[in-house]
Amino acid sequence: MPITTLLQEAGKFEIEVYKRPKNLESLKKTHIPFSGAPLKHPNDPEKIILVADPYSTHTFYYEFIIGDISCMEELPSIVNMEGESIPMARVWVKKRSVGIRCSPFLVEDIRIL
Repeated sequence: MPITTLLQEAGKFEIEVYKRPKNLESLKKTHIPFSGAPLKHPNDPEKIILVADPYSTHTFYYEFIIGDISCMEELPSIVNMEGESIPMARVWVKKRSVGIRCSPFLVEDIRIL
């Protein structure tokens, strides 16, 4: 089952209007940008899930505490072959914050023939 199917059940994360920081160079010194499709965390309202490439068969996702994100900017949405679109965003996370990167996979028996 693709990761996007599992994560869609959690609901989409509402993106707030982005305001460009006053000093982008200062932000780059204290934050790291991550891009992906933002989704609500299924169990913790204080966290966000960011799916890096939601239509890929080998995608992964990040999990961040919302309080560690200082800025969020809307990126162009991506569209799959069926015409479904997913909004994308870039989040700026404070350096030295703890984040989780997860790469789900299907457990199967691999046999060499």
